Amino acid sequence: MKALFAASLLAPVLAFAQATPVGLWKTIDDDGKTEKSLVRIGEQGGVLVGSIDKLLDPKTAADSKCDKCSDDRKDKPVLGLQIIRGVKAEGDGIWGGGEILDPNNGKTYRTRLKPVDGGKKLEMRGYIGPFYRTQTWIRVE
Repeated sequence: MKALFAASLLAPVLAFAQATPVGLWKTIDDDGKTEKSLVRIGEQGGVLVGSIDKLLDPKTAADSKCDKCSDDRKDKPVLGLQIIRGVKAEGDGIWGGGEILDPNNGKTYRTRLKPVDGGKKLEMRGYIGPFYRTQTWIRVE
């Protein structure tokens, strides 16, 4: 009986944890098939940040650098690179207000993150002006 009670108290906490972008995500390219990397999203100073933990795409060399970046990430290794910065909760399960970097072209985009499917997937949308692209990432942990 005590175990059931404890589990009922813990369930909302676990559900909340799954309803945030915090965790490890497998990134899937725009084509919906190509696995590109593992990105770890965590909280730092009240905002979410995300870094590349592992490269999965065999076309990307493990020692590649962000040579097209134009900010403090220029010429930094892609592995370990912080690609998500400054994202905050906006309400209704949406996180935004920050940016995401595409290390392939060095461009940064305004971003919106939205956990879907009970937190098992993450809709990651990057914007430049009125134009956007969306990828669906898969939760690894």
